[in-house]
Amino acid sequence: MDETGSSPSFGHLLPCLDLAERLASRGYRVSLVSAPRNIARLPPVRPAVAPFVGLVALPFPRVAGLPDGAESTNDLPFDKFELHRKAADGLTAPFSEYLESLCAEPGGRKPDWIIVDYFNDWAAAAAIQHKVPCAMLALLAATVVATLDILLSERTASRSAGATRFATEKTGLMALQCKWGMSIAEQVSSTLQRCKLVAMRSCNEWEPESVVHAATFGGKPVVPFGLLPPSPDGGRRGDRGNDHTAVRWLDAQPAKSVVYVALGSEVPLRPEEVRELALGLQLAGTRFLWALRKPQAVDADVLLPQGFEECTRGHGLVITGWVPQLGILTHDAVAAFLTHCGLSSTIEGLLFGRPLIMLPIMGDQVPNARLMECRKVGVLVPRNENDCSFDQEGVATAIRAVAVEEEGRRVFTANAKKLQEIVSDTECHERYIDRFIQQLRCYK
Repeated sequence: MDETGSSPSFGHLLPCLDLAERLASRGYRVSLVSAPRNIARLPPVRPAVAPFVGLVALPFPRVAGLPDGAESTNDLPFDKFELHRKAADGLTAPFSEYLESLCAEPGGRKPDWIIVDYFNDWAAAAAIQHKVPCAMLALLAATVVATLDILLSERTASRSAGATRFATEKTGLMALQCKWGMSIAEQVSSTLQRCKLVAMRSCNEWEPESVVHAATFGGKPVVPFGLLPPSPDGGRRGDRGNDHTAVRWLDAQPAKSVVYVALGSEVPLRPEEVRELALGLQLAGTRFLWALRKPQAVDADVLLPQGFEECTRGHGLVITGWVPQLGILTHDAVAAFLTHCGLSSTIEGLLFGRPLIMLPIMGDQVPNARLMECRKVGVLVPRNENDCSFDQEGVATAIRAVAVEEEGRRVFTANAKKLQEIVSDTECHERYIDRFIQQLRCYK
């Protein structure tokens, strides 16, 4: 069985590569399709499966207003995301030509399936054109899939009754009207209509109450393929980054004393939010390691409050480049993880049993955080319901509740350890991959 996959977001490409490798480990040939810069930034494919995984680079279209080299949403501020989606639509022709070349090859290399990210309706359309069955990839928790199914069935992403302004405005991303005439909800619906099934990154053990409610999405069957947890030994890079500045700094800190702060690679905080977070860390008084993604063309010295690094020197470290996240999370000095609750980061934090201080920024991060709050593995940083803002006092309070106060530390850590058992159950997640393959065979 040959499979082809595509994704526009670099945050989605890494789990796509993880899925490709798991399929390849079972002897299937898989091609991962993206733009050249995205392909170049991927870590090496694991040697054991490298002969079965092809990385295919398609030239990314140019669109007025989109910076050169911006081939994933990781390269852009949030207000440029619409332009990226418009440019991605221009991949229709080159992707169709690529499929045509596969179908025309002697010996028959026509894909058995095409797995597309949920925004890529153009890829799903090309699959239909070449008579290849298509699955929509939902790198989302079952809670989110079930909610989006309701929104799509109502054909609107209007404000939900009883939801906070913050939650509804952030999940209102689904209702953004793109300048070329299609909302994101419509784009997802368009992808769904062209797919035979939905592949979902979740499992019954992780979300026992929600998976049953996400049995279908837009009328299409949903097949969970597990959580794709990374290897605890440091992931695909093969080590834990022991020589990295961050890990060497952690080596000098007491056990269970450091709050690790990382808010993802997609949408950086606004400058005023960075300053409030910095002041909150300072006010909390805990040791911290902060992997700070600064907005483009802004120096870290300008972002951080004046005198911040001097005041926190010795018990705090700010790094603006790449950090070995798995190596940090597994380190004995780390007490808690201050995260945006992207699904991958949430899974990684709980893989090592770290309680969470949750500061969601957009999209599915909000319901992910609510789910973890219900599981009592951490605390949400409070936001103002009128303007969605947070302040230093709220940050400090949440940090202390999870990482300092004895009762909170005990409860949140114990519950995080329970979820760690689920995330780290490799055999369980491999069984989900096997079932997913079986479903692909059934629906072909």
